[in-house]
Amino acid sequence: MDPQDSHDEDNHHRQKGLFKRFEAYLGEFVYGGIDGCVTTFAVVAGAVGAGLDSSIIIILGFANLLADGFAMSVGAYLSSKSERDNYQKHKQVEYWEVENLPEVEKEEIRDIYRAKGFEGELLEQIVAVITADEHRWVDVMMKEELNMIEETKSPLKMGAVTYFAFILIGLIPLLTYVWDFVRPIDGNLFFIASSLTAVGFIIIGIFKTYVTQTKIWKGVLETLLLGAIAAFVAYFVGDILEHIVLNS
Repeated sequence: MDPQDSHDEDNHHRQKGLFKRFEAYLGEFVYGGIDGCVTTFAVVAGAVGAGLDSSIIIILGFANLLADGFAMSVGAYLSSKSERDNYQKHKQVEYWEVENLPEVEKEEIRDIYRAKGFEGELLEQIVAVITADEHRWVDVMMKEELNMIEETKSPLKMGAVTYFAFILIGLIPLLTYVWDFVRPIDGNLFFIASSLTAVGFIIIGIFKTYVTQTKIWKGVLETLLLGAIAAFVAYFVGDILEHIVLNS
């Protein structure tokens, strides 16, 4: 084989493996990005509705971006870790039952596969094969009896991807105000920020379709509508509160 072909093939496998690893955490990236974009844009819209200065919008926006993103990532980490710990706890119980109550556990395997339509000699062969290996036995009990499947993704990576996506996509609504602070922009800042945010929603909506296995137009429309509703509510709440506070 040509060394160049071998090198190209190795690169292809590495790239494919990298994509697979990213794909495993795509759900966390999508939902972290959606939440980041929605909440940050809502803060911006509410501040604009209240007539706050751009510098205040930047402060509120970044405070929300960093704090809410951290809270969401911690929640994702703890949720995943709790599920993993719960799975391991039940798995240890199953190991104990297999070792100390083998006949009872065999009968449970028999009942499970009898309910699936197996009978007679075939049923007994299935029971014999499954119970011949302790680890296979426990795995079957976890899936079939307890309806529990082990989470293979790292809780730490899930939290990190969630935080990264929250910051990356959630930063979009603030970019216009940061740029204007550094170099003033001629034009309606909120309109520019809204347009950039819509692009962010479109991108994350496209990624979302790979997670939910829905049509691209549907995923994009859902995220755009979600962001629009959040901005609408925040803007008018800010506007109403501004009038109440200033007139009180």
